[in-house]
Amino acid sequence: MLPLKTALAAAVAFVSAPALAQEQSAQARGEADEITVTGRAQRLYRVEQTTVGKSAEDPMNIPQAVQVINADLFADQGARDATDIYRNISGVTAFSYAGVTFRGFRQDQSFYDGQRGNPFIGFSVPQLFNIERVEVLKGPAGLFFGPGSPGGIINYVSKIPSDKTGLRAVITGGTYDRIGISAEATGPVDRQGVVTYRLGGFYESMDPYRRNTQNKSRIGDAGIAIKTNEGGKLTLQATLYDSTYQANRLRGVLVDDRGNFLTSIRWNANEKTDFLRLRSEAYQARYATAIGDRVTFDAGVRYFKATETQQYHEPRGLDPANPDLVRREFRDQIRPVDGLSFMANLTARVDLLGMEHKFQAGGDWYRETSILRSRILRAGVTSLSLSNPVYGSGAGDAARAASLPFTVTETRSRRKGAYLQDQISITDALLLVAGVRYDKFEDGVTTSTGATVSGRSRYADNDVTFRGGAVFKPRRDVSLYASWSQSFEPQAAADQNRDAGGPFAPITGNQLEGGVKTQLFGGRLQANAAAYRILRKNILQVDPTRSPVNGVDPLAPIGEVTSKGFEFDLTTDLTPNWVLLANYGYNDTRITGTVPGQAITNAVGDRFANAPKHQLGFWTRYQVPAIRAAFAFGGEHVSRRISLSGQTVKPYTVFDASITKGLGFAELLLRVDNLFDTVYAASGFSAQSGHFPGEPRTFLTELRLRF
Repeated sequence: MLPLKTALAAAVAFVSAPALAQEQSAQARGEADEITVTGRAQRLYRVEQTTVGKSAEDPMNIPQAVQVINADLFADQGARDATDIYRNISGVTAFSYAGVTFRGFRQDQSFYDGQRGNPFIGFSVPQLFNIERVEVLKGPAGLFFGPGSPGGIINYVSKIPSDKTGLRAVITGGTYDRIGISAEATGPVDRQGVVTYRLGGFYESMDPYRRNTQNKSRIGDAGIAIKTNEGGKLTLQATLYDSTYQANRLRGVLVDDRGNFLTSIRWNANEKTDFLRLRSEAYQARYATAIGDRVTFDAGVRYFKATETQQYHEPRGLDPANPDLVRREFRDQIRPVDGLSFMANLTARVDLLGMEHKFQAGGDWYRETSILRSRILRAGVTSLSLSNPVYGSGAGDAARAASLPFTVTETRSRRKGAYLQDQISITDALLLVAGVRYDKFEDGVTTSTGATVSGRSRYADNDVTFRGGAVFKPRRDVSLYASWSQSFEPQAAADQNRDAGGPFAPITGNQLEGGVKTQLFGGRLQANAAAYRILRKNILQVDPTRSPVNGVDPLAPIGEVTSKGFEFDLTTDLTPNWVLLANYGYNDTRITGTVPGQAITNAVGDRFANAPKHQLGFWTRYQVPAIRAAFAFGGEHVSRRISLSGQTVKPYTVFDASITKGLGFAELLLRVDNLFDTVYAASGFSAQSGHFPGEPRTFLTELRLRF
């Protein structure tokens, strides 16, 4: 442990040195600033522009629901990873790991700076240390981002080098032996500010509440930006992730059909010797420039490589002969993934026939290779008691599994597309939007055991999708909009097996949405509302009229799902020192076309798993300038859901609170999550694996130093 701490200290010193030297120079000139926690309420946790449409745009001009979660809200809520911010997004709840339920549909995709290439593959959750803001575009986003779920997309915007010199260091402590340290520095390299830099380092360790578990995460982040011409900048970034999770390749805790946990939420099917390790790296370059005052151009390339190695005990449900025992199997899996993406976007404002047109055109290309090497030991694995688990008997399962051959599944995917959109300013109060996109994709899967290939499939197709909308502003601070947009998704590559009846055409969908966005009282009150209807067709199901081929159930595209809902988001200054953020989402997702007796994936009967009808979140913060402190209180409510096995996932309501205190030289955050220590399930999974429990009451403290 001592070498690690020494290395961390050296890293923090290295990160801090350039900014600290400039800070000391500033102090010599009498320019030092004092850290305060006040004066932030009227910033409303908001940004005035978003790039979720591939170019900088006011959200008031976008004919779809948009939410942006910025760094101020991260800091005030003590957010560590993606799961900490879902409660701030109407229509979004947790599903599993980094996956969410988005307007009723399961969604596992994430984008970084507008591009595909998520380094947190498989069962790891995106960290927020090097993220400036999270942009959420709701509904089909295929025009700009290509094939995907119709619920919406989440885009993580990275921190980049700044012209302003700054140094920030954070020391963290809390429940479950949490301890951490991070530092980041940014500023100009030369006197003219032609070249700027950013360096960051993050380390955190904790022993979570589930038995046997321990987590350690490290992030190294570096960037350099070069002003290449007037209005032009080239930004180069590299990020390394290194996470080790002891006994934390987690499933849930078993429940009865009414959703009651059958044992303590600390129960864990994993042995101390089980683990999950993620090693990943991401590199990207982005060039953006203005050409005159009416044309902008940007292009980017992103490459990532990740390997997730895991050995763990998978729960397989209750033993029929003894309902206190949970059967287990041992899994040894290696998941290497690498991806490369390119994109380019051009925006031009042109006056035609007395109207201003904002033309956007662009294209993107993505290549990904994903390999799963898996071997599963089923015989001789000891069951585990729910009431009195005794660990240690499974420690030798890894050695026994090593004698088994790996089954290797290699998936290769290609995506390329191009889009064109025109935003027409008919008058100052009326905007029309129309766009079209062409996509082509190719997927291939090869499965083998040893040197024997047991399956091979390949499928390629293309599609054209459209988007249209209108925005009407009866006044500058009120925006009424309506839109219609299409989506499509390639079927899962594994389902294109010819024995299953493949290849199959993509899943298609469309959405109708209407709503209102406001920025009233000089922007001090933002109230946005949206209503939508999503229709999704061509979903595969097992075809009961045909017999299996080579042991593979035949599939047919005979599914249709309709999602209808309403969302409301509010952010307002109640007083100059008191801010309130609240959101509510109602959703009703049902299967509206199917074959009797057959179920769509992630659905039971006509209902979708982990899709609540009601979701509510809020956060309020009151600052007291006289004592240089701020007090905050928040909560979340999620209504009843069902799991993948049809078991009830009980509704829950949890509350959080925090105090932030200015110390003159620093800022101190004290935060408690799940204030009343409520036992609840954050989401449901299966009868064999149980529900994912929510965290019990936890405490977090951060000492923040900023120069």
